[in-house]
Amino acid sequence: MNKYLRLKEELETVGNGKMKCFGNSMLPILKSGSLLTFARQADYSIGDIVFCKVKGRYIDAHKIVKTDPDKGYLIANNHGFENGWTHTIFGKAIQADYLNTTKSL
Repeated sequence: MNKYLRLKEELETVGNGKMKCFGNSMLPILKSGSLLTFARQADYSIGDIVFCKVKGRYIDAHKIVKTDPDKGYLIANNHGFENGWTHTIFGKAIQADYLNTTKSL
């Protein structure tokens, strides 16, 4: 089972989970290699960093930048690249751990 399916299952059954995320698309908010703690939420809003699925691809830590009652949530990185619209959000990042530093999100 890959890390996305494991986290998705944890969020659906337990309500929270952790996953390491890599890449520079969320700098300076998140650093590559951060261990993120995700929690399932009843509602999500603009600015939330989420684990979701857009156009059939898992997105492990990008932001909600717009909402629309019909389209759902527009997901983008921290540099303006838009992944697309989705209704499928599994959880919100609530904490990032990187090299002995903890940051609440």
